[in-house]
Amino acid sequence: MKNINLTYVTTYDGQDIHNWSGTSYFIAKAIEKQNINVEYVGNLAFKMSLISRFRRKIHLKFINDGFIDERDVSVAKNYEKEIQNRISPSINVLFSPSSIPMSMSKKAKSGGVKKIFYTDATFASMLNYYPGFSNFGKYAIKQGNRLEKKALQNCDLAIYSSEWAAQSAINDYGINPNKVKVVPFGANIETIRTKEDITKIVDNKSKEECNLLFVGVDWERKGGSIALEIAKNLYNKGINVRLDIVGIRNCPVELPDYVTNYGFISKSTEEGKKKINDLFEKAHFFILPTRADCTPIVFCESSSFALPIITTNTGGVPSVITENKNGKLFELSDNPEKYAEYVEKTLADFENYKKLCFSSFEEYENRLNWEAAGKTIVKLIEEIL
Repeated sequence: MKNINLTYVTTYDGQDIHNWSGTSYFIAKAIEKQNINVEYVGNLAFKMSLISRFRRKIHLKFINDGFIDERDVSVAKNYEKEIQNRISPSINVLFSPSSIPMSMSKKAKSGGVKKIFYTDATFASMLNYYPGFSNFGKYAIKQGNRLEKKALQNCDLAIYSSEWAAQSAINDYGINPNKVKVVPFGANIETIRTKEDITKIVDNKSKEECNLLFVGVDWERKGGSIALEIAKNLYNKGINVRLDIVGIRNCPVELPDYVTNYGFISKSTEEGKKKINDLFEKAHFFILPTRADCTPIVFCESSSFALPIITTNTGGVPSVITENKNGKLFELSDNPEKYAEYVEKTLADFENYKKLCFSSFEEYENRLNWEAAGKTIVKLIEEIL
């Protein structure tokens, strides 16, 4: 193994599991577990130049076309200065779970520090895809694309969690495909479930019920209303269906008796962890008819419970779901009836359904876990050192 001295750079505290839903924390720990020395540079100071502050005020108050603070060039330049002042002279790899801290860094010279980022989307792929990335003016879009392209040009390796994001880097920014790689994210939970545990979970699933689990905080974007219609369709067919909802604090619609909204459940408490585990274990399908998504970590978590996933063919989702192995992809235009038919048909052959459960767990074991991600990342780093 080559000697790797890696500095992990984040604008926030990269060692805090609560940031970015724990993803940046688990990425760092996945690298550390490969016997890699990791130093942390986090909580970068947000400094915007006076000119940029003035421009921001003009755009927000008078032009009203949006302004992306973290995509401002002066902010990125100050990030770069701070990083260079804080890193150890002995490091040979600069690594970040975001392209932003590296967007104004200089391209490494031969034999110099290698610069790598690992994330789930490009600026271009998010533009007009997520609600929060809409209604930007020409200036904001120009700045966003400028910094994204610079980060891609100056890095030695751009790793993405999906083919969707990787192809955007190549097609939207004209980056050399050889330095763009795909490594799936893992599950942001500590799990020690064995195949024996999984067999017990699968064997204990009810043959008399149809339990669906929906987990998300954005009711509209995650397709909550569609999940509700799917459950309603199954109920109207005379199927003993239950839909459990987690993450929606205040559901915007009235729920029927066969639907339970548990609101937010904290994984940081033993009680909350047990409740979430119970819901995953008793469910027959994890259902998320999402309208827009990069790489839902919850799909990896679902596979770790041997729970098949029903979702949509959008964004980075197809890189997580292997058709008929850990779930089923539906098109955005498919109606709730089509989902319901699939659920009914799959559960009708319960032995075959159980095989789908076991193959879901195999997907988690083989590729949707942080140990697998860590090994692949370190291998990619060694190839460019």
